[in-house]
Amino acid sequence: QVQLVESGGGLVPAGGSLRLSCVFSGRTFSSYAMAWFRQAPGKEREFVAVMNWSGSSTYYADSVKGRFTISRDNGKNTVYLQMNSLKPEDTAVYYCAADLRPPRVRLTTTASEYDYWGQGTQVTVSS
Repeated sequence: QVQLVESGGGLVPAGGSLRLSCVFSGRTFSSYAMAWFRQAPGKEREFVAVMNWSGSSTYYADSVKGRFTISRDNGKNTVYLQMNSLKPEDTAVYYCAADLRPPRVRLTTTASEYDYWGQGTQVTVSS
């Protein structure tokens, strides 16, 4: 049974930084692309960032490009999201997600194509 557990959320002032972590268990972590999504109150879940199985390919939403960095440590079965220069509009529940399709399939930003999700961690950026 695949499980994803996020941590690292919290309250931070605008301009601050946070690092989110997501620990994966239940399958071979290094085989799968991992992504971060977020959902603000009253809004749909939106794509933030994705990284392929090896870490050699990444893709970011325009809204976070240059401020957020996705990374992974396959030895620790963990994916990270480093968030810098945070803005109030970054306030949301952040979710990590695992894409269990074969490793060479093209990276996707579509939430419905991800197979497993964490429970989410709240990030609040004060103005």
